[in-house]
Amino acid sequence: MKQYTQGETIVPSFIDEVKQFASDFKKLVKMRLTLTVVFSASVAFLIGSRMQGEIIWVNWLVLTIGGFLVTSSANGFNEIIERDLDKLMTRTEDRPLPSGRMTSGQALVLSLLMGIIGTYILVGLNFLTGVLSVFSILLYAFLYTPLKRKSPIAVFVGAFPGALPPLIGYFAAFHQPSITIVPLVLFAIQFVWQFPHFWSIAWVLDEDYRKAGFRLLPTTKRDKVSAFMVLITTLIMIPVSLLPWILGFGGYYVATFSLAGALLFSWYGLQLFLKRDVASARKVMFTSFIYLPLMQLILLFNLLV
Repeated sequence: MKQYTQGETIVPSFIDEVKQFASDFKKLVKMRLTLTVVFSASVAFLIGSRMQGEIIWVNWLVLTIGGFLVTSSANGFNEIIERDLDKLMTRTEDRPLPSGRMTSGQALVLSLLMGIIGTYILVGLNFLTGVLSVFSILLYAFLYTPLKRKSPIAVFVGAFPGALPPLIGYFAAFHQPSITIVPLVLFAIQFVWQFPHFWSIAWVLDEDYRKAGFRLLPTTKRDKVSAFMVLITTLIMIPVSLLPWILGFGGYYVATFSLAGALLFSWYGLQLFLKRDVASARKVMFTSFIYLPLMQLILLFNLLV
Protein backbone atom coordinates (compact mmCIF):
# COMPACT_ATOMS: atom_id res chain seq x y z
CA MET A 1 0.00 0.00 0.00
CA LYS A 2 1.40 3.37 -0.99
CA GLN A 3 1.60 6.08 1.68
CA TYR A 4 2.46 9.73 1.88
CA THR A 5 3.71 11.77 4.84
CA GLN A 6 1.77 14.73 6.15
CA GLY A 7 3.84 16.39 8.88
CA GLU A 8 4.78 13.56 11.23
CA THR A 9 1.70 11.46 10.43
CA ILE A 10 1.69 8.73 7.81
CA VAL A 11 -1.68 8.90 6.07
CA PRO A 12 -2.75 5.98 3.88
CA SER A 13 -3.94 6.98 0.44
CA PHE A 14 -7.62 6.08 0.10
CA ILE A 15 -7.35 6.04 -3.67
CA ASP A 16 -4.46 3.58 -3.52
CA GLU A 17 -6.48 1.40 -1.15
CA VAL A 18 -9.41 1.32 -3.58
CA LYS A 19 -7.14 0.57 -6.54
CA GLN A 20 -5.45 -2.25 -4.65
CA PHE A 21 -8.78 -3.76 -3.60
CA ALA A 22 -10.09 -3.55 -7.16
CA SER A 23 -6.95 -5.28 -8.44
CA ASP A 24 -7.18 -7.98 -5.77
CA PHE A 25 -10.89 -8.50 -6.40
CA LYS A 26 -10.22 -9.02 -10.13
CA LYS A 27 -7.63 -11.66 -9.28
CA LEU A 28 -9.83 -13.33 -6.64
CA VAL A 29 -12.73 -13.81 -9.05
CA LYS A 30 -10.43 -14.53 -12.06
CA MET A 31 -12.01 -11.69 -14.01
CA ARG A 32 -11.14 -12.85 -17.53
CA LEU A 33 -12.44 -16.36 -16.86
CA THR A 34 -15.58 -14.98 -15.20
CA LEU A 35 -16.32 -12.65 -18.12
CA THR A 36 -15.83 -15.53 -20.56
CA VAL A 37 -18.36 -17.62 -18.64
CA VAL A 38 -20.84 -14.73 -18.46
CA PHE A 39 -20.41 -14.12 -22.20
CA SER A 40 -21.24 -17.77 -22.94
CA ALA A 41 -24.38 -17.66 -20.78
CA SER A 42 -25.46 -14.30 -22.22
CA VAL A 43 -25.19 -15.47 -25.83
CA ALA A 44 -27.11 -18.66 -24.96
CA PHE A 45 -29.82 -16.48 -23.38
CA LEU A 46 -30.13 -14.48 -26.60
CA ILE A 47 -30.29 -17.70 -28.63
CA GLY A 48 -33.07 -19.01 -26.40
CA SER A 49 -34.90 -15.68 -26.52
CA ARG A 50 -34.68 -15.55 -30.29
CA MET A 51 -36.02 -19.08 -30.64
CA GLN A 52 -39.12 -18.14 -28.66
CA GLY A 53 -39.44 -14.89 -30.60
CA GLU A 54 -38.87 -12.30 -27.86
CA ILE A 55 -35.78 -10.84 -26.17
CA ILE A 56 -36.48 -9.41 -22.71
CA TRP A 57 -33.44 -7.22 -22.17
CA VAL A 58 -34.12 -6.69 -18.47
CA ASN A 59 -33.87 -10.45 -17.96
CA TRP A 60 -30.65 -10.48 -19.98
CA LEU A 61 -29.22 -7.88 -17.62
CA VAL A 62 -30.41 -9.87 -14.60
CA LEU A 63 -28.76 -13.01 -15.97
CA THR A 64 -25.51 -11.13 -16.64
CA ILE A 65 -25.34 -9.73 -13.11
CA GLY A 66 -26.42 -12.97 -11.43
CA GLY A 67 -24.10 -15.05 -13.60
CA PHE A 68 -21.18 -12.75 -12.83
CA LEU A 69 -21.76 -13.08 -9.07
CA VAL A 70 -22.21 -16.86 -9.12
CA THR A 71 -19.12 -17.43 -11.27
CA SER A 72 -17.09 -15.03 -9.14
CA SER A 73 -18.23 -16.92 -6.04
CA ALA A 74 -17.09 -20.28 -7.45
CA ASN A 75 -13.71 -18.83 -8.39
CA GLY A 76 -13.38 -17.26 -4.96
CA PHE A 77 -13.99 -20.61 -3.23
CA ASN A 78 -11.47 -22.17 -5.61
CA GLU A 79 -8.79 -19.70 -4.57
CA ILE A 80 -9.55 -20.13 -0.88
CA ILE A 81 -9.09 -23.90 -1.18
CA GLU A 82 -5.90 -23.53 -3.25
CA ARG A 83 -4.37 -20.57 -1.41
CA ASP A 84 -1.35 -22.56 -0.16
CA LEU A 85 -0.82 -24.20 -3.54
CA ASP A 86 -0.99 -20.86 -5.35
CA LYS A 87 2.09 -19.78 -3.40
CA LEU A 88 4.08 -22.46 -5.21
CA MET A 89 3.29 -21.39 -8.78
CA THR A 90 4.74 -18.40 -10.57
CA ARG A 91 1.49 -17.58 -12.37
CA THR A 92 -0.56 -17.47 -9.14
CA GLU A 93 1.82 -16.36 -6.40
CA ASP A 94 0.66 -12.73 -6.68
CA ARG A 95 -3.00 -13.53 -6.11
CA PRO A 96 -4.43 -11.76 -3.04
CA LEU A 97 -4.56 -14.82 -0.75
CA PRO A 98 -1.09 -16.34 -1.30
CA SER A 99 0.46 -12.86 -1.29
CA GLY A 100 -1.19 -12.05 2.05
CA ARG A 101 -3.02 -8.95 0.83
CA MET A 102 -6.37 -10.59 1.62
CA THR A 103 -7.25 -13.04 4.39
CA SER A 104 -9.15 -16.28 3.89
CA GLY A 105 -11.94 -14.87 6.06
CA GLN A 106 -12.34 -11.81 3.85
CA ALA A 107 -12.36 -13.94 0.71
CA LEU A 108 -14.88 -16.34 2.27
CA VAL A 109 -17.29 -13.53 3.18
CA LEU A 110 -17.03 -12.07 -0.32
CA SER A 111 -17.52 -15.46 -2.00
CA LEU A 112 -20.50 -16.39 0.19
CA LEU A 113 -22.20 -13.04 -0.39
CA MET A 114 -21.68 -13.23 -4.15
CA GLY A 115 -22.92 -16.82 -4.26
CA ILE A 116 -26.06 -16.13 -2.21
CA ILE A 117 -26.96 -12.88 -3.98
CA GLY A 118 -26.18 -14.29 -7.42
CA THR A 119 -28.28 -17.41 -6.83
CA TYR A 120 -31.17 -15.32 -5.46
CA ILE A 121 -31.06 -13.14 -8.58
CA LEU A 122 -31.04 -16.15 -10.93
CA VAL A 123 -33.85 -17.91 -9.07
CA GLY A 124 -35.89 -14.79 -9.81
CA LEU A 125 -35.71 -15.72 -13.50
CA ASN A 126 -36.79 -19.31 -12.88
CA PHE A 127 -36.10 -22.05 -10.37
CA LEU A 128 -34.13 -24.30 -12.75
CA THR A 129 -31.66 -21.51 -13.55
CA GLY A 130 -31.01 -20.97 -9.84
CA VAL A 131 -30.57 -24.69 -9.12
CA LEU A 132 -28.10 -25.12 -11.97
CA SER A 133 -26.08 -22.13 -10.72
CA VAL A 134 -25.76 -23.66 -7.24
CA PHE A 135 -24.86 -27.00 -8.81
CA SER A 136 -22.11 -25.34 -10.85
CA ILE A 137 -20.57 -23.74 -7.73
CA LEU A 138 -20.57 -27.03 -5.82
CA LEU A 139 -19.12 -29.06 -8.69
CA TYR A 140 -16.41 -26.56 -9.58
CA ALA A 141 -15.27 -25.49 -6.12
CA PHE A 142 -15.76 -28.60 -4.03
CA LEU A 143 -15.32 -31.52 -6.44
CA TYR A 144 -13.18 -30.37 -9.39
CA THR A 145 -10.82 -28.22 -7.31
CA PRO A 146 -9.62 -30.92 -4.84
CA LEU A 147 -9.48 -33.52 -7.64
CA LYS A 148 -6.86 -31.49 -9.55
CA ARG A 149 -4.09 -32.85 -7.33
CA LYS A 150 -5.40 -36.42 -7.21
CA SER A 151 -6.19 -37.53 -10.74
CA PRO A 152 -6.41 -36.37 -14.39
CA ILE A 153 -10.10 -37.31 -14.13
CA ALA A 154 -10.47 -33.79 -12.70
CA VAL A 155 -10.65 -32.39 -16.25
CA PHE A 156 -13.63 -34.67 -17.03
CA VAL A 157 -15.37 -33.69 -13.80
CA GLY A 158 -14.64 -30.00 -14.37
CA ALA A 159 -16.07 -30.17 -17.88
CA PHE A 160 -19.59 -30.50 -16.41
CA PRO A 161 -19.70 -27.19 -14.49
CA GLY A 162 -17.68 -25.68 -17.32
CA ALA A 163 -20.41 -26.57 -19.82
CA LEU A 164 -23.32 -25.40 -17.64
CA PRO A 165 -23.17 -21.64 -18.55
CA PRO A 166 -24.88 -22.03 -21.96
CA LEU A 167 -27.46 -24.32 -20.35
CA ILE A 168 -28.11 -21.78 -17.58
CA GLY A 169 -28.26 -18.91 -20.06
CA TYR A 170 -30.64 -20.69 -22.42
CA PHE A 171 -33.04 -21.74 -19.66
CA ALA A 172 -32.95 -18.23 -18.19
CA ALA A 173 -34.69 -16.98 -21.36
CA PHE A 174 -37.87 -18.90 -20.50
CA HIS A 175 -40.40 -18.38 -17.72
CA GLN A 176 -41.03 -22.12 -17.65
CA PRO A 177 -38.01 -23.79 -19.28
CA SER A 178 -38.17 -27.25 -20.78
CA ILE A 179 -35.35 -29.53 -21.89
CA THR A 180 -35.09 -29.54 -25.69
CA ILE A 181 -32.37 -30.47 -28.14
CA VAL A 182 -31.01 -26.92 -28.52
CA PRO A 183 -29.65 -26.38 -24.98
CA LEU A 184 -28.33 -29.94 -24.94
CA VAL A 185 -26.36 -29.26 -28.12
CA LEU A 186 -24.98 -26.01 -26.68
CA PHE A 187 -23.95 -27.98 -23.60
CA ALA A 188 -22.35 -30.74 -25.70
CA ILE A 189 -20.28 -28.30 -27.78
CA GLN A 190 -18.88 -26.54 -24.72
CA PHE A 191 -18.35 -29.86 -22.90
CA VAL A 192 -16.21 -31.39 -25.65
CA TRP A 193 -14.38 -28.12 -26.35
CA GLN A 194 -13.02 -28.03 -22.81
CA PHE A 195 -10.81 -31.11 -23.21
CA PRO A 196 -8.41 -29.75 -25.87
CA HIS A 197 -8.74 -26.34 -24.23
CA PHE A 198 -7.67 -27.40 -20.73
CA TRP A 199 -5.21 -30.07 -21.84
CA SER A 200 -3.39 -27.58 -24.07
CA ILE A 201 -3.21 -25.12 -21.15
CA ALA A 202 -1.97 -27.93 -18.91
CA TRP A 203 0.71 -28.77 -21.50
CA VAL A 204 1.91 -25.17 -21.73
CA LEU A 205 1.92 -24.69 -17.94
CA ASP A 206 2.98 -28.21 -16.99
CA GLU A 207 6.16 -27.18 -15.20
CA ASP A 208 4.34 -24.57 -13.10
CA TYR A 209 1.45 -26.95 -12.36
CA ARG A 210 3.88 -29.62 -11.18
CA LYS A 211 5.11 -27.28 -8.43
CA ALA A 212 1.64 -27.47 -6.88
CA GLY A 213 1.12 -31.16 -7.67
CA PHE A 214 -1.66 -30.59 -10.19
CA ARG A 215 -2.28 -33.61 -12.42
CA LEU A 216 -4.27 -32.36 -15.41
CA LEU A 217 -2.67 -33.96 -18.48
CA PRO A 218 -4.25 -37.33 -19.37
CA THR A 219 -1.12 -39.27 -18.34
CA THR A 220 0.15 -36.47 -16.03
CA LYS A 221 3.07 -36.02 -18.48
CA ARG A 222 3.87 -34.30 -21.76
CA ASP A 223 3.98 -37.56 -23.68
CA LYS A 224 2.60 -39.13 -26.84
CA VAL A 225 -0.57 -40.44 -25.16
CA SER A 226 -1.46 -37.03 -23.75
CA ALA A 227 -0.87 -35.44 -27.16
CA PHE A 228 -2.98 -38.16 -28.80
CA MET A 229 -5.86 -37.40 -26.41
CA VAL A 230 -5.71 -33.74 -27.39
CA LEU A 231 -5.82 -34.73 -31.06
CA ILE A 232 -8.77 -37.09 -30.57
CA THR A 233 -10.84 -34.47 -28.77
CA THR A 234 -10.16 -31.88 -31.48
CA LEU A 235 -11.36 -34.43 -34.03
CA ILE A 236 -14.52 -35.06 -31.99
CA MET A 237 -15.17 -31.32 -32.17
CA ILE A 238 -15.83 -31.68 -35.92
CA PRO A 239 -19.11 -33.66 -35.74
CA VAL A 240 -20.17 -32.09 -32.44
CA SER A 241 -19.80 -28.52 -33.72
CA LEU A 242 -21.84 -29.43 -36.82
CA LEU A 243 -24.82 -30.54 -34.69
CA PRO A 244 -26.67 -27.18 -34.95
CA TRP A 245 -26.62 -27.49 -38.75
CA ILE A 246 -27.42 -31.22 -38.74
CA LEU A 247 -30.38 -30.69 -36.39
CA GLY A 248 -31.72 -27.73 -38.33
CA PHE A 249 -31.24 -24.69 -36.11
CA GLY A 250 -27.93 -23.57 -37.59
CA GLY A 251 -27.60 -22.55 -41.23
CA TYR A 252 -24.78 -22.79 -43.73
CA TYR A 253 -22.86 -19.93 -42.10
CA VAL A 254 -22.73 -21.95 -38.89
CA ALA A 255 -21.81 -25.16 -40.71
CA THR A 256 -19.04 -23.48 -42.73
CA PHE A 257 -17.42 -21.76 -39.76
CA SER A 258 -17.85 -24.81 -37.51
CA LEU A 259 -16.16 -27.08 -40.01
CA ALA A 260 -13.35 -24.64 -40.80
CA GLY A 261 -12.69 -23.91 -37.14
CA ALA A 262 -12.81 -27.54 -36.09
CA LEU A 263 -10.46 -28.54 -38.92
CA LEU A 264 -8.00 -25.84 -37.83
CA PHE A 265 -8.35 -27.07 -34.25
CA SER A 266 -7.61 -30.61 -35.43
CA TRP A 267 -4.64 -29.48 -37.55
CA TYR A 268 -2.99 -27.91 -34.52
CA GLY A 269 -3.91 -31.00 -32.49
CA LEU A 270 -2.12 -33.12 -35.10
CA GLN A 271 0.93 -30.83 -34.93
CA LEU A 272 1.02 -31.29 -31.15
CA PHE A 273 0.81 -35.07 -31.56
CA LEU A 274 3.68 -35.08 -34.07
CA LYS A 275 5.95 -32.53 -32.37
CA ARG A 276 4.91 -32.74 -28.70
CA ASP A 277 6.25 -29.25 -27.98
CA VAL A 278 5.00 -26.21 -26.10
CA ALA A 279 4.74 -24.08 -29.26
CA SER A 280 2.22 -26.50 -30.78
CA ALA A 281 0.26 -26.66 -27.53
CA ARG A 282 0.05 -22.87 -27.51
CA LYS A 283 -1.53 -22.92 -30.97
CA VAL A 284 -4.20 -25.36 -29.75
CA MET A 285 -4.74 -23.17 -26.68
CA PHE A 286 -5.10 -19.88 -28.57
CA THR A 287 -7.37 -21.51 -31.15
CA SER A 288 -9.62 -22.67 -28.31
CA PHE A 289 -9.78 -19.12 -26.92
CA ILE A 290 -11.12 -17.79 -30.22
CA TYR A 291 -13.12 -20.71 -31.57
CA LEU A 292 -15.88 -21.14 -28.98
CA PRO A 293 -17.01 -17.49 -28.60
CA LEU A 294 -16.91 -16.94 -32.35
CA MET A 295 -18.97 -20.05 -32.97
CA GLN A 296 -21.55 -18.95 -30.39
CA LEU A 297 -21.76 -15.48 -31.96
CA ILE A 298 -22.16 -16.90 -35.47
CA LEU A 299 -24.93 -19.22 -34.27
CA LEU A 300 -26.67 -16.22 -32.69
CA PHE A 301 -26.18 -14.13 -35.86
CA ASN A 302 -27.66 -16.97 -37.94
CA LEU A 303 -30.81 -16.87 -35.79
CA LEU A 304 -31.09 -13.08 -35.90
CA VAL A 305 -30.95 -12.66 -39.70
